[in-house]
Amino acid sequence: MSGRARRRGCLSGLLVALVVLGLAVGAVVVALQVLGGEDPPSNSCVAPIGEDVMVLDAEQADNAALMAAVAMRRELPAHAVTVAIATAMQESRLRNIDYGDRDSVGLFQQRPSQGWGTVAEIMDPIYSTNAFYDVLVTVQGWEDRPVTEAAQDVQRSAFPDAYAQHENRGRAFASALTGYSSSALVCELDPAEGGEASGTASAPGALGAVRDRLVRDFVEIGFQERGELLVVDATTLPAGRDAAPERRGWAVAQWAVATAGATGISTVVTDSEAWIRGDGDAAWVPLADAELPAAVAEAAAAAGPGAVVIA
Repeated sequence: MSGRARRRGCLSGLLVALVVLGLAVGAVVVALQVLGGEDPPSNSCVAPIGEDVMVLDAEQADNAALMAAVAMRRELPAHAVTVAIATAMQESRLRNIDYGDRDSVGLFQQRPSQGWGTVAEIMDPIYSTNAFYDVLVTVQGWEDRPVTEAAQDVQRSAFPDAYAQHENRGRAFASALTGYSSSALVCELDPAEGGEASGTASAPGALGAVRDRLVRDFVEIGFQERGELLVVDATTLPAGRDAAPERRGWAVAQWAVATAGATGISTVVTDSEAWIRGDGDAAWVPLADAELPAAVAEAAAAAGPGAVVIA
């Protein structure tokens, strides 16, 4: 065989291998996006949209929860959260990265040279999320604009249509994290570090961690510490005063589940349903079936509409 023929053969083989690899990767992506009745992968969170189920890993879900919390305290609609999640998925895969195209960094790949702030500021997820919303709300008619158009109006990307591919994922998690979809967002997480092997115990310091996150993400929110648990009054949220208490409760409850990978908490209860870390089902269950510790069960039974018990 001539050298040219060998090169053509090698090239053909390489192309075939790349196609096969591309199909395999595509199959993995589809499998992660559409799980049906299967259990989600470890350390991931899921939210439904129609007949499909969207997946984020624990780090991505944590960042999505922050975006929802910031939008709620700014009294922005769920559409703003959808746009933010879809944008960050395209720009950074919903990760707070310290590298990017030219000088862009952070969740939204904002550039200091374009006036978004300093690198230190942009690497603060609260700052960068607020900066994104600051521009979004100046876009005329943004509330009714398609997700990809609203995102492009903020980002001015060289690939303006790229955001559309993340719209369903954005909508699924935005709906859950703003409380419009109840019992929707669940996470399958490894046992909390330092907790019991069964996975049902919180990590040491978990309540302090979730308390700090409540204050950081929501700022104005009421809660009480009762021994080894927190009782959060979601109706104290600025965006919750004119909304159904149950919806605000579900927003905070599903925020707590989405951030559980970072905080280490094990149990979230609201509206007579409970999510329990490491129960193997990754689902919300009725209180009667939850087998909660006595203190948590008593607090949940006494809680009113919009209350969230975290343990």
